[in-house]
Amino acid sequence: MTNKLQTLDTIGSGSYAADEVCFLLKAVNLATTDVAEKEYLIQTKKKHYSEMISLEQPPSAAHLELYNQALEQHSQRMAEGVQRLALGISQQLPQDPIILLSLVRAGLPLGVLLRRALLSLGREAIHYGISIIRDRGIDQVALNAVIEQHGADNLLFVDGWTGKGAIATELKTCLAQHPHFNSAPKLVVLADPCGKAWMAASAEDWLIPSGILGATVSGLVSRSIWPTESGVHGCVFYDELADYDVSQAFIEQLDALRLTLGNLEACQPWLPAQKTFLQERANSVVSQLAEQFAVTNLNRIKPGIAEATRAVLRRVPEAVFVQNKQDTDVQLLVYLAEKNGVTVQEIGSLLGPYSALTLIRSLG
Repeated sequence: MTNKLQTLDTIGSGSYAADEVCFLLKAVNLATTDVAEKEYLIQTKKKHYSEMISLEQPPSAAHLELYNQALEQHSQRMAEGVQRLALGISQQLPQDPIILLSLVRAGLPLGVLLRRALLSLGREAIHYGISIIRDRGIDQVALNAVIEQHGADNLLFVDGWTGKGAIATELKTCLAQHPHFNSAPKLVVLADPCGKAWMAASAEDWLIPSGILGATVSGLVSRSIWPTESGVHGCVFYDELADYDVSQAFIEQLDALRLTLGNLEACQPWLPAQKTFLQERANSVVSQLAEQFAVTNLNRIKPGIAEATRAVLRRVPEAVFVQNKQDTDVQLLVYLAEKNGVTVQEIGSLLGPYSALTLIRSLG
């Protein structure tokens, strides 16, 4: 890296190999906030969620068992999704290098895997991890440094999945006035049940194995933190979780599996009609549940397996809804909810494209 990228004070590659990713985040020390207190401060608007962080605990033995179960069940699907996305990206972006900007932190494992897949296709790919924060936008300091170094034509944003599309919408909104983006930003994901990505491996809500762990599958970094002074956004580096870190092992396992795959069909960007169908279907579920439970702040509704699971781990949930409690994809979510005394309701097809949804408790 040269120019502005060289001057940024960042944490490097976290626990990933040095050439896998460069995190455009600086390490910060931030006192932890209890989950209940954090929820109160968020809902009373006394603090933004990005200004606080709760203690991230090591995954329990039961949590790790369910992660390994998810890996066994879905690693093939994820490897195929990575390869199909890489093929599609290579077709759509014919110039080198392809610049992957993974949204911290759910996009990180996919971004690392996509870089490897693109290299296997003979393409040049460079991978960065960048912060985006709901209601506050993308890290403009980091983004502008990347654009100064590489230009904007071949930038591709990477996330793991979409829930109801809050981050995808944030990305589109905050780049709408950016002078280097004349069209909607290109966002790629593995699962896009709400139709808000540019390209996705699937419109289904399925259990992405990396979606049920946090720092220990994402290079040991926390979710991003709003900076208190100028410069790039921050994060906490959880070196105390190193004994539980599976970030590199996850990449090696999935990449080795990808290399065994035969010919696959390349993903294509969603057509306008496809996006409209997916968005209307997802919006219908969210609006119906919001009406049923008198929810006026849609940020309290967290649809999708990964988002629902993370909400139980990091927020104060009111209830969890699943299509089918016996579905193996929701077992970790059900386990975590019941462990914390949260009601799990089975509501079948009322969830539409989603396998699960968590409703955050209102403190108002």
